[in-house]
Amino acid sequence: MGLPPGSVRDAIYDVVSGACPAPLPLDEIQRRVERRLGRSVPRSSIRSGLQLKTPDQYLRVGRGSYSLAGVTASNPGASMAEPGPCVTFGDATLHHADAFEWLASCPDQSIHGVVTDPPYGLVEYRPDELAKMRAGRGGVWRIPPSFDGNARSPLPRFSVLGEEDLANLEVFFNRFGQALFPKLVPGAHVVVASNPLLSHRVAYSLGQTGLERRGEIIRLVQTMRGGDRPKNAHDEYRGVSVMPRSQWEPWLLFRRPLEGTVAANLAKWRTGGLRRISDRLPFGDVIKSSPTRPAERRLAPHPSLKPQAFLREIVRAVLPLGEGVVLDPFAGSGSTLAAALAVGYRCLGTEVNAEYFELAARAIPALAALRTNSAGAANPLDR
Repeated sequence: MGLPPGSVRDAIYDVVSGACPAPLPLDEIQRRVERRLGRSVPRSSIRSGLQLKTPDQYLRVGRGSYSLAGVTASNPGASMAEPGPCVTFGDATLHHADAFEWLASCPDQSIHGVVTDPPYGLVEYRPDELAKMRAGRGGVWRIPPSFDGNARSPLPRFSVLGEEDLANLEVFFNRFGQALFPKLVPGAHVVVASNPLLSHRVAYSLGQTGLERRGEIIRLVQTMRGGDRPKNAHDEYRGVSVMPRSQWEPWLLFRRPLEGTVAANLAKWRTGGLRRISDRLPFGDVIKSSPTRPAERRLAPHPSLKPQAFLREIVRAVLPLGEGVVLDPFAGSGSTLAAALAVGYRCLGTEVNAEYFELAARAIPALAALRTNSAGAANPLDR
């Protein structure tokens, strides 16, 4: 079924006027129009809708960016994202905003490190899938049985993703890398949570954007994922597991290319390496971890919550001299921002989901105040 006449035209106007007075680039206008209409729109339609009304309605600003005619921005490009509420706790600020729109407004070369756990299945945080997860049945969320008398948290079943879902995942991470790259200072590290079934696709997509692959950090943790006998044939095939029991989690490591040597980059940008645990111990790519503690889950009941002990080690490492700003563009419960606060770093985050934004606003100071047995704690000697 086609769109009603004038739908694209009206959507273009709503998008451009909503960003006023700042101009929007053509690709960002197309993305926001498609999100409003719920379907893809040819680039030619967007371009025609703009050019037919230029200069009467739209003003072309620079190369391929548009604003409303007759409106001038005092600082063009400084505020492309639609404003939303934010909360601040000391050196941590969380914005209720779409990550891509917020990144479009973020000044270039202003972020010194990124630690994030994105919705890498893309489908698991849709409203319908969250409703199924909360109901305990159906969808992509696997509801594990209780173990040793303890209820276990839901886990996404990414083995159920179809080819279209996987293709969308690659597009998402390619787009994310392109949006993030110019905002990073040279030498900034980017750490992205993934899982063994999808990490190769995520790594390839991010690597196409100019970010350098620097390996991956392995979180050694035994979860309830995998190890099950064949469904509806448990007794018949008691000696068979469909998949290995998961005992590790990959966190992909990337870096924006350096300017010159590592030493020169450290001197100019304060980035380029990873902070050592101590004078004797370098940061390693295998970190022993436990599942998130019940006490933390009570403070921040988010289905993908990672433990503070682990996050503090990761966050601490991404600023080699302890200077700069750490970003989590998919903040969820705010646990990364809490970890940054705990180790004394400045940090920014965005979360588009209103429910999780409110959760994070409550959880960040509480999580940051927790003591952990971690090298990433405020006092590394607490280990």
